[in-house]
Amino acid sequence: MSGHSKWSTIKRKKGATDAKRGKIFSKLIKQLTSAARNGGGDPDANAELRLIIDKAKQANMPSDNIVRAIKRGTGEIEGVEYTEMVYEGYGAGGVALMVEVLTDNKNRTAAEIRHMFSKGNGSLGASGCVAWLFEKQGQILVDAAGTTEDELLDIALEAGVDDFTRDGDFFEVICDPSVFEEVKKAFDEAGMAYESAEVTMIPKNTVKVEGNQAKQVLRLMEMLEDSDDVQNVYANFDIDEEVMEEMES
Repeated sequence: MSGHSKWSTIKRKKGATDAKRGKIFSKLIKQLTSAARNGGGDPDANAELRLIIDKAKQANMPSDNIVRAIKRGTGEIEGVEYTEMVYEGYGAGGVALMVEVLTDNKNRTAAEIRHMFSKGNGSLGASGCVAWLFEKQGQILVDAAGTTEDELLDIALEAGVDDFTRDGDFFEVICDPSVFEEVKKAFDEAGMAYESAEVTMIPKNTVKVEGNQAKQVLRLMEMLEDSDDVQNVYANFDIDEEVMEEMES
């Protein structure tokens, strides 16, 4: 199974455990603060902030936490300044990985990321070494059990969706980032339930990995995702669903 959409569902399922450890909230607070610092604290005028607020609400983050994080970003209250960085490299079997981080200590984070790549049988590369293998797109994952292809097609055509495909138990809806909010709004207004909705990096092609290499790639993904500084991990692996489910359990 193509990696990105399946990995997204795995992350949702482990989300409850992460939330207990405070990981989801801590990552969202960093994202809210950074988005407010970069584009201002008004979500009506800052599309990135608006999307992160939606994520925070879906994760049941208290409104007070959201407001405080935004105020730290705008400088209304004192807070830590985070630096945005992207690490690129390869996992087992030549799988390309992009890792987006927000950190208040670049040296610490660089050492941690390098250690995780090494431990996961991967290697860090130079800036730009794998970025060309990914494309920024809006993505909505819809549970195939809750809708039909015809129902989805009606909404997708009217909303301006570029494409959608069946990927295992989900329909993967793809659109240009510039129309993502309109597409998401169309799905909400139609009452169409979805597993996730985000602007993300979609791989242009995938690399098939099997056996031990597949397990090494997934373990590296998990290590990176568990880091407080790491906000997003993108990869172009293609792994059999049975292996994904084994790692999921």
